[in-house]
Formats: sequence, structure tokens, C-alpha cells
Amino acid sequence: MKVILLKDVKGLGKTNDVVEVNDGYGRNFLLKQKVAREYSAANLNDVKMKKGAQAEHARRELEAAKEKKSQLDGKKFELKVKTGEGGKLYGAVTAMDVAQILKDNGFDIDKKNITLKSQIKSVGTFEAKVKLHTEVSCEIQVEVVPNN
Repeated sequence: MKVILLKDVKGLGKTNDVVEVNDGYGRNFLLKQKVAREYSAANLNDVKMKKGAQAEHARRELEAAKEKKSQLDGKKFELKVKTGEGGKLYGAVTAMDVAQILKDNGFDIDKKNITLKSQIKSVGTFEAKVKLHTEVSCEIQVEVVPNN
């Protein structure tokens, strides 16, 4: 029996693969668990349409990330923090702080996608890497200034 997998099945195949399985395994497990559907021209066409839509969605996400990179790359953001003597910070500047500065400037980026090159514990200018997509990332500068 031929089936089209709707989910990844360990040892059998990935989503949208067409595989040959025993009749009992296909009917009694894969179809009942809604892990697969029977192979037919209509079902195969549905899978092709979904793949095309997913490819188009991925292409649009990549284009949006490239557009955001052109706006962000090399830009300098100013972060005002409380400092003690000698320009030392009370604590440290984290990726969450950088994400908030970016959000305040119109760039909604998750803190998990921001990597600081070094720990920020004093006043100065520091580099940060922002991952916008699996294939697109950019560098920004964070200038830490005292706010006393």
C-alpha cells in the first residue's frame, strides 16, 4: 500500500514523502493515527500545492529578513543606563536590553536572536550580532551612555 506521510515517521520517512508500507501497518496504524493518508492523484496534488505554498512563504520571509538587514546593518543604538563610579554599570547590559532598544526603534526582534560579542559592564560602544533569519544576520553597535 502506498501512503503520503503527513508527519515525520522515524525509520519510514519525512513529511510529504510517498512510501510503500504493508497494508496492515498502513490501515491500522498510519491512517488511524492520522500520520498518513492514502496515495491518490488528488492527495498527491494537495501535497504539491502545500509544498509550493510553503516554498513561497519561506521566500517571502527571506526577502523580509534581507530588507530588515539593509535597515539595521551597521546602525548605532544608544542605551542609557545608571552607572557608578568610573563608568561601571550596576549589573550588565543583556540581550533583553538590546531587544528593548531595537523594539523602541521599530525593530521587533526576539532576545534569543541577539548575541553580544562581549559582556557589557561599562560605558562604551559594543558590537552585537542580530540573527534575522537562518540565512541572514547583521551587526549593530550598542553605545552605552551614563544616565545619572
